[in-house]
Amino acid sequence: MKLLRILAVALIAAAVLVPAAMSDQSASRAALTAKSSRFGNVLFDGRGFVLYAFTRDHPRSACYGACARAWPPYFAPKTLGVGPGVKRSLLGTVKRRNGRRQVTYAGRPLYYYVGDTRAGQILCQNVAEYGGTWLIVRPSGKLVR
Repeated sequence: MKLLRILAVALIAAAVLVPAAMSDQSASRAALTAKSSRFGNVLFDGRGFVLYAFTRDHPRSACYGACARAWPPYFAPKTLGVGPGVKRSLLGTVKRRNGRRQVTYAGRPLYYYVGDTRAGQILCQNVAEYGGTWLIVRPSGKLVR
């Protein structure tokens, strides 16, 4: 019985730790890419998740607390690859309060939306929330209005 409990705990721990490790690995291989969407070409991360900008923050992020839980920042991996259509000259980072580097494009910090759960989903384009508007970004750096 004791062996069975130890095995169950090990399986639960693996179920929790393996996905976290996989997401860290995919983040380290992330790339900023331009892909086609129903809004035209816009920015996506290397996994195919769309990236948003917040009109309230430029050049520093104004999104913390509940805002950052709904709109998680796109943190910079050690190396950020740039895909076709993306201008490396518009790529940068900004330091957040916790010291982590958030990816910027054309000077705007980039975010995910927590409700976009699949690659290619764009559920919160042009949404007013947390004192600003959330907009997806074109490869030129312009916001989609």
